[in-house]
Amino acid sequence: MLATRASTAKRLARSFATVVDSKASGIKVAAIDNGQPTAAVTFLVKAGSRYEPGPGVAHALKNFAFKSTAKRSTLGTVRESDLYGGVLSTSLSREYLAFTSEFLRGDESFFTSVLTSILTTSKFLPHEYTEYVLPVVRDEATAASQSPSTVAIEAAHALAFRTGLGAPLLASPHSPVSLESVKSFAKEAFTSGNVAVVGTGIDSARLAALVDKALADAALPTSSPITAAPSKYFGGSTRIDSHEGPQTVFIGFGTTTASPVLSVLNAHIAPTQSLKWPSAPRQPATVTPVHLPYSDAVLTGVLVQGADAKSVTEAAKAVVAKMKKPLSADELKIAVARAKFGAAAAVEGREGLVEAIGGKIFANPDASIESTLTALDKVDAAAVSKTVSQLTAASPTFVVVGDVKTLPYSDEIGL
Repeated sequence: MLATRASTAKRLARSFATVVDSKASGIKVAAIDNGQPTAAVTFLVKAGSRYEPGPGVAHALKNFAFKSTAKRSTLGTVRESDLYGGVLSTSLSREYLAFTSEFLRGDESFFTSVLTSILTTSKFLPHEYTEYVLPVVRDEATAASQSPSTVAIEAAHALAFRTGLGAPLLASPHSPVSLESVKSFAKEAFTSGNVAVVGTGIDSARLAALVDKALADAALPTSSPITAAPSKYFGGSTRIDSHEGPQTVFIGFGTTTASPVLSVLNAHIAPTQSLKWPSAPRQPATVTPVHLPYSDAVLTGVLVQGADAKSVTEAAKAVVAKMKKPLSADELKIAVARAKFGAAAAVEGREGLVEAIGGKIFANPDASIESTLTALDKVDAAAVSKTVSQLTAASPTFVVVGDVKTLPYSDEIGL
């Protein structure tokens, strides 16, 4: 038992890397090497939807990744990456745009070069925008519009924050995006102050040297980090008629003050199953926790989904009642343990590590998994009760997607 705990502590201790500046380019670099046979490099850019000049611009920029650059054509990038057996991908959040390459150890020089060329020498060719970028943008937006959970989360952000974090993550057919606006946003975002490099399966000094080497011929412009207006929470309610998928209700609360209490509360009102294959019959409605921390705000709540409005209404009422009821000692202990497990498990995978280290680089240099777990251990029942009072005193964020004639209003479930 002691050996197991010591091993766990050692793994957690190396789950966060030391942030260093690359010597020539000045870009912040962080890497973790746990001895795995594969490696990955992510260029994290402050170019999420909260920073875009208009709806859908960040989404279009995301899909311009791995297209023609001064070094390689689109086909050349794909074929060369295939020869190395690597995988190239991009992802977009409300704060960051991430370009990632995954590959076997020893191939880091090539893939670092591929990623840097996106930021420094992308051609943004008109025919590629028309033939490759826009069709994917439309397909992704259409798929998102047909997912009730995605529609609910998007509407929740718009209600909770209005602008900034409330900006739509994906493009809309009602707001066309021009190639010039994409190029202009890229020019603003692709600067040294907005870029950080995160690696796994590679030493940080080695990665910093590779970044400097790749940027020796075509350096990123130097500028201050891109900024956005500070987030402000508003809340509100909306009803979206939809005939796609399950009946859906989002119940959420927002704040501009991050607190470990929110993680504990979220783990309490919508706990994950302890058994992957529970023997008890499935419930008619599912309750999924939603906890979305950002650099200057948090949106937390639950997503309730079911085949009919009645089951969703009953499950939503139960969630609100559970949130308002004071926690017993055992309930608090369980919620803290679940929150700690969730925080630790999040940094086990590459995506979670990149997100955590990215926050460390851009927002909170003192963050670590150890400090997160320690803060969760200090949460008590009084803190939870106080937080619930503060959240419920403000306007909740309430979204229904589905049959708006039968789905509940916020006051009908106890909000």
